[in-house]
Amino acid sequence: MTKTVFKLNAVESRVGPIALVTVDNGEDHTRPTTLGRSAFDSAVSLLEQLEAGGWAAMVVTGKPFVFCVGADIDEFTRVGSADDALEGSRAGHVLFGRIRALPFPTVAAINGACLGGGLELALHCDARTIASSVRHFGFPEVFLSIIPAWGGTQLSPQLAGPQAAVELIVSNPLRQNRLLSAREAVELGFADRLLEPVEFVDESLQYAVELVEEGGIERPAADWSDLETVVRKARSRVDDAVHGATPAPYVALELIVGAKDWSLEEGYAQEETATAELLLTPQAQASAYAFTVVERRARKGVGVPDVASRRVEKVGIVGAGLMATQLATLFLSRLEVPVVLRDLEQARVDAALGSIRDEVSIRKPFLASLVSGGTGWEQFAGCDLVLEAVFEELDVKREVVAAVREVAPEAIVATNTSSLSVEAMGADVGLHFFNPVAVLPLVEIVRTTHTTDEQLATAWAVVGKLRKRGVLVRDTPAFVVNRVLTRMTTVLMDALEHGNTVEETDAAILSLGLPMAPSVLLQMVGPRVANHVLETLHDAYPERFPLSETLARFAEGNDEIAVSADAPRTVEQIREDVLEALADEIRHLLDEGAVPAAADVDACLILGAGYPFFLGGITKHLDQTGVSERLFGSTLAQYAAAVAAA
Repeated sequence: MTKTVFKLNAVESRVGPIALVTVDNGEDHTRPTTLGRSAFDSAVSLLEQLEAGGWAAMVVTGKPFVFCVGADIDEFTRVGSADDALEGSRAGHVLFGRIRALPFPTVAAINGACLGGGLELALHCDARTIASSVRHFGFPEVFLSIIPAWGGTQLSPQLAGPQAAVELIVSNPLRQNRLLSAREAVELGFADRLLEPVEFVDESLQYAVELVEEGGIERPAADWSDLETVVRKARSRVDDAVHGATPAPYVALELIVGAKDWSLEEGYAQEETATAELLLTPQAQASAYAFTVVERRARKGVGVPDVASRRVEKVGIVGAGLMATQLATLFLSRLEVPVVLRDLEQARVDAALGSIRDEVSIRKPFLASLVSGGTGWEQFAGCDLVLEAVFEELDVKREVVAAVREVAPEAIVATNTSSLSVEAMGADVGLHFFNPVAVLPLVEIVRTTHTTDEQLATAWAVVGKLRKRGVLVRDTPAFVVNRVLTRMTTVLMDALEHGNTVEETDAAILSLGLPMAPSVLLQMVGPRVANHVLETLHDAYPERFPLSETLARFAEGNDEIAVSADAPRTVEQIREDVLEALADEIRHLLDEGAVPAAADVDACLILGAGYPFFLGGITKHLDQTGVSERLFGSTLAQYAAAVAAA
């Protein structure tokens, strides 16, 4: 197990010795530096040396590409009581408070990822430099249903004002954990100097010398004049995002407001109390589970064969519609290899090529010359990977796959189908991307009985190079995300057809804390696509996926609900019916071996459908609330383990 240490080196300067401190866990950038118990012990030893005197200034920085990413998530999950949580927060306040009290200028030289407790360490310094290459700067705590617990809610608004603090601490985490770039951090007032990476540490040391010579840094007081407006708007956005389903963003707002009048010590105490209350909530525990699922299990790639992947030096895309155009843009931008498109009409291909070239030329103009297209099949000759993204009709896709194999017999032929059998169409592997492609990170990588290890390993490697997150699934109808969402849709359509309103069915789902109302999601996916998926699942599982006359009408452009009875349910009953249906469908997925564990269902829903961490995807919530136990006599996690062992 690696341990984080604070390494001290003395750097001579014209103002005297500067303490250059490096926070390092001895690993490369793929294992970011965290702050656990051993790090605190090392920091205490460092502070004793700094407090002994003889230093002109301190500059603290990180190992290459990483400043510090905050608390160790493993220790976070081991907290057993509110008292433990409170003491953990207090320990950080005491430690960082000593840094803040050092009798000489202190500079945080942010050379790489700076998150959570790492950012709080930086905020306790007098000033901050930041390398222009930094792309990960922020507080992810609210995303994890907790709050910055080591002074972040108090120092951020005092430094940059409440609007910037709300953006950093509350709004960005609720936007799929958006992080700031170096330039944005400077523009918002959280960093003082934007420096190039080449001489970053030397220039940061020089900045510390300047602070010594100038007697420190003077800052204007934060502007609190619009506090009421800022908080009112922020609270409205929080309501829209989580609908009261997790307390953390509301608590964070209260702490930011309090920073206006509290002393720092009073603010510290409020953070400690809030942390003690939040850390053991179901939402925080589910978030810790979700973090492990997404950042460890899914990133590792459960089931990916340990074989060499094939080099992919030319990619074909069959289709030139919206989805195909998005896919071609992604492959061209990330792989930087020739990409060819094919569709039935040259005008359609030309329109797609124009859109792709406009998009890639913004950053890398040379890529525009690497994309081409036409109406013939011969252009796919020499492709290593061909991905079809044509109309969701099995016979059409079979014809496409057969035509590709004629001209590119050695290519891996993949399909972006959302629900059809990959094996039945003759493709080698499924690569199911989610719309919008540029936003949603999930790719369901579908293995058939004929997919070779090399093909699967290549698919996994390509998805990684596209900076997407793959989850391996079996070739079952609609795979995971669409199957689970469609089961939910059947319940909602049934409620509508029994007299409930769209507002009521939306409220039932939004009350779980999901980011988007079902009616909005349906319009984004498209009623025709949703109905097609339902028809596919009805063919496979007619009892669980009855056809919906209402959804069929929506697919035809008719918004009239086909009411069959006047028996509306309460919002609470609709929500309960949805949860039971989801639990039942996930059980069937596990029975069929669509994925090996309940955690993989959660990874798919988090990455592909935007399910929040504070639900733990969905299975953690079903287990925590007793739905799984009531239906199956065990949690879904236990059920999956039993299926795997059978």
